[in-house]
Amino acid sequence: MFMVIPVLGGIRGQNRIGIMQISVCKTFQYCHHHEFDKPSHTHARTGGNVEVKKSGTREIKVVRRVLDVNEKMAKQNRNMFAKQDVFVLNVMSSPGSGKTTLLEKTLDEIMPEIKCAVIVGDICTTNDADRLAKTGAPVVQINTDEFGGDCHLAAHVIEKSAASLNLEAVDLLIVENIGNLVCPAEFDIGEDARVVVLSVTEGEDKPVKYPLMFRESDAALLNKTDLLPYLDYDSKLAVKYIHQVHPDIPVFELSAKTKKGMGPWIDWIKEMMSRKKSG
Repeated sequence: MFMVIPVLGGIRGQNRIGIMQISVCKTFQYCHHHEFDKPSHTHARTGGNVEVKKSGTREIKVVRRVLDVNEKMAKQNRNMFAKQDVFVLNVMSSPGSGKTTLLEKTLDEIMPEIKCAVIVGDICTTNDADRLAKTGAPVVQINTDEFGGDCHLAAHVIEKSAASLNLEAVDLLIVENIGNLVCPAEFDIGEDARVVVLSVTEGEDKPVKYPLMFRESDAALLNKTDLLPYLDYDSKLAVKYIHQVHPDIPVFELSAKTKKGMGPWIDWIKEMMSRKKSG
C-alpha cells in the first residue's frame, strides 16, 4: 500500500510500514513529444523526416530515413549503464502473459545477492509497480496516457527514469516494457539484453505472426506451463515457431506461479551479467 504524495515531475509513493521508501514516478508523455518534436506515434524503424518536393504542379512527399533521435539516446544510455556497471534487461510481451508475476518471482530468487531496480511501463495505473515494490526493489513507474498512450518505451524516457535511481547501488535494472508484441521491439532503449515472454494462453503461432519481437530478443520464455493440462496447446509447436523465426534463441519453459522451470531462467540472467562484467 502506498501513500501518494504529489512532487515536481511525478508522484512519490512512500511505504507506510517505514522499512524503506519506494519511488513510483509518473513520467509524463509531453517530455517524449515536446523535447524531440516527434509526432505522437513515430516508430524508429518506419519513421523519418518527410521532405516535400515539387514536380511541375504536383507535390511529391519523399520519406527519408534520417539519423533517429532514439538511437542516439539509446547509445548514450548504453554508455551510461556501462560506466555504472549496470546490466539492463528489457522484458517484453503481450498484455496478460504474466510478466509482472514472472518478475516478482525472479526478484524473489535473485535478491539480495543481486541488487535490482525496476522501471515499469504502462499506459495507465501503478498496479504493476505497486506489486513489484513489495519485493524491496526500487521501482519507477512510467505512464504514457497523457498524450495518447504510447505502446512502447523509448530511450529518452528510460534515461529520465534511470536518473531518479541510485545506479551505483544497482547491479541489474529490469525494464518491464508496455504490453505489446509489436512496438517495443522497434525501440532500442540502451539495454544489454531483450527477452520476450509468451504464455500458453496465447496462440502457438504468435512468433510467426509477430516475428520481429522474437527475432530481436535474446531469449524467449514460455510461461504459465502449469495450465497445459487444462488447455489444447501444443508447446512443442510454439517452440518450433520461435526457432523458425530465431533459430539460436534459448527458450525457457516455466511457470512463474509455481516456480517450476525457473532455475534455467535465473541461471541465464546470471550468465549474461557475468559476460558483461568479463567482456
